[in-house]
Amino acid sequence: MTPKRPKGAGAFPKAVDSPAPQLADPATLYAALDLGTNSCRMLIAQPKGSQFHVVDSFSKSVQLGQGLESTGRLSRASMNRTISAMRICREKLHRHGVKRMRLVATEACRRALNGQHFVAQVRRETGLNLEIIRPEEEARLAVISCAPLVSVNTEQLLVVDIGGGSTELVWIDLTNVPKRERPRAIMRLHAGFKSDPGPFAAAKVVDWISVPLGVATLRDQFGDVEDDAARFALMSWFFEENLEAFAPSASAQSRKGFQIIGTSGTVTTVAASYLGLKRYDRTKVDGLRMTSDQIDAVIRDYLTLGPDGRRADPRIGRDRQALIMSGAAILQTLMRLWPTDRLSVADRGLREGLLYAQMSADGVLEDAPF
Repeated sequence: MTPKRPKGAGAFPKAVDSPAPQLADPATLYAALDLGTNSCRMLIAQPKGSQFHVVDSFSKSVQLGQGLESTGRLSRASMNRTISAMRICREKLHRHGVKRMRLVATEACRRALNGQHFVAQVRRETGLNLEIIRPEEEARLAVISCAPLVSVNTEQLLVVDIGGGSTELVWIDLTNVPKRERPRAIMRLHAGFKSDPGPFAAAKVVDWISVPLGVATLRDQFGDVEDDAARFALMSWFFEENLEAFAPSASAQSRKGFQIIGTSGTVTTVAASYLGLKRYDRTKVDGLRMTSDQIDAVIRDYLTLGPDGRRADPRIGRDRQALIMSGAAILQTLMRLWPTDRLSVADRGLREGLLYAQMSADGVLEDAPF
């Protein structure tokens, strides 16, 4: 069955991938940089109505967290790779004259014994002020970026962000929010999970968790297991064991009105593989709805291919092939544990959430949903 895109899939925040033909007015620009365990990614954008238009972007696999699981420290080589990428970001920021920006680091820098030292090194060598954010803010930014994909019929929402070093899960109760207001209620969480919504009906955050296992850290836990299928099964089991503290996992949930939204390179790669895309196309992936059977079929195909086959598969890509099975183990576990047979795919996340939060705080978005 051909998967369908929800009507709201193209709603705010909508990232336009093609760069603007000429330099935009620097006074209108905002930037957001997300330095994770595996990748360094940045967007430069300007407000456009109630959305934003992407002026420039950058993405590079830097593997900042390589070796972190065994040593507890960021290695010299990984820090040098990352600083080289940050220099490119600095040049882009200077070229566009961007003054308003948030540059954040997540799990790798949070966990590393020398994380703060690395942040200081970035400042010395690039002039960029990198900020290590707390897990709650990381989860919140991912949630608000996915708001346009929330169905008006959703009463219970689970947003999953599978990162390189951690996985954030946020469970939200929308039962008391009028149907047409549900995506907007999610947007209002930009001020905090427990913020005062004012006169509006509030989305209730039932629980959230940051599991210190992402695609890189989970892979490293079982790097000594040679059998591909056995390693996948162990990763799935181990991730499930780490969900015991998440309150909603302990109680049965109704299938009716339940929605899972997944945002990560794993989720978008699985979607692209299902669609058979040899060249990634965000417009076909973002907002796609996939069934559990479709997801399972892709993962079985990955296992059949084996490590050599996955390396050669253009649907996966060179940067993703070493991490796809750990991410697939996380995704399959989540789809098995919760009462839904569909996943909404989100090609959006921390950067989009950072941009939205900055622009909404400055009041530069028209018809802002708060």
